Amino acid sequence: MKILLTGCLGYIGSVLSKSLISDGYDVIGLDKGYYKDCHIYNTSDNYEVIYQDIRNFDENIFKDIETVIHLAGLSNDPLGELDKRLTKDINHKSTVNLASMAKLKGAKRFIFISSQSIYGISDSNKELSESDKINPITEYAKTKYQAELDIKKLSSDDFTVVCLRPATVFGLSPRLRCDIVFNNLLGSAFTRNLIEIKSDGSPWRPIIHIKDLSKAIIASINLDKNICNSQSYNIGKFDGNYSVKEIADVVNESVLGSKIYYSNEHGKDSRSYRVSFDKFYKDFPQKYLPSWSLQDASKEMLEIFTKINFNEYDFLGRKTNRLLQLKWLLDNNKIDKELF
Repeated sequence: MKILLTGCLGYIGSVLSKSLISDGYDVIGLDKGYYKDCHIYNTSDNYEVIYQDIRNFDENIFKDIETVIHLAGLSNDPLGELDKRLTKDINHKSTVNLASMAKLKGAKRFIFISSQSIYGISDSNKELSESDKINPITEYAKTKYQAELDIKKLSSDDFTVVCLRPATVFGLSPRLRCDIVFNNLLGSAFTRNLIEIKSDGSPWRPIIHIKDLSKAIIASINLDKNICNSQSYNIGKFDGNYSVKEIADVVNESVLGSKIYYSNEHGKDSRSYRVSFDKFYKDFPQKYLPSWSLQDASKEMLEIFTKINFNEYDFLGRKTNRLLQLKWLLDNNKIDKELF
């Protein structure tokens, strides 16, 4: 099967592409290349990568494509707030356009990687299901949710639309991100012996390992369309709801000599939510369900950090922070103010 993977050179795409190829899929990548050189160790992208913007792509990219996996976009809340107009264009309008063109050109399935950020502020005493009220509070979250609504309208007997809402991803990737909670705390502990919590530690964050997310995405390729068409799924491990304090405690146990410091810079962070993964566990084959723990991820990442001499410059630099990388590209005229 031939698959078009957008955002193939990002944090998740760098891991997912290899898993897809390992499973025998024929992968074509589509990526603007913002983060192409943001790798912390050598990696080979041994498949065809088309360097185009999802706002302005050649329709021929869909030749013989059966499934589209759509990862590309501005990938978190800070990036989404950089320019709200651009966030709407990239995360919403371009997603709908890409899905529409995929359907027109004969693709049979469109897998959209949405986000649990769409739940926003909620009662953290309750685990939210896919049918619960959506309360997005950032432009990133709003555009992800609107894209879900609009691409589902394209679903039909011949075009299956599946929307995956991953928990916050953690774990090792050659194009590592340290601007996400677990990776940030572990990177800080390793390079500075400091685990800095900018809230009071109480907010809840559902999390999922990057390899477990990749498995779930691959499972979506062949999931029975009568079950999954026009459906959204929370993707995460059944025990994957953690408070920030609990995540910090695991990091503290993993890195000897590290200390936890609550700066409380953000006060009591209002973005707190717990999520139910019951629907995911009911509809997906057992062999594709999550297995990685925080402890497993710590061990793997710390081994690599030691091997490559991962340091404070790496941790605080643009290679592992998506907003810093985009600002560097802008400041050095590598891209214009429209991010082209």
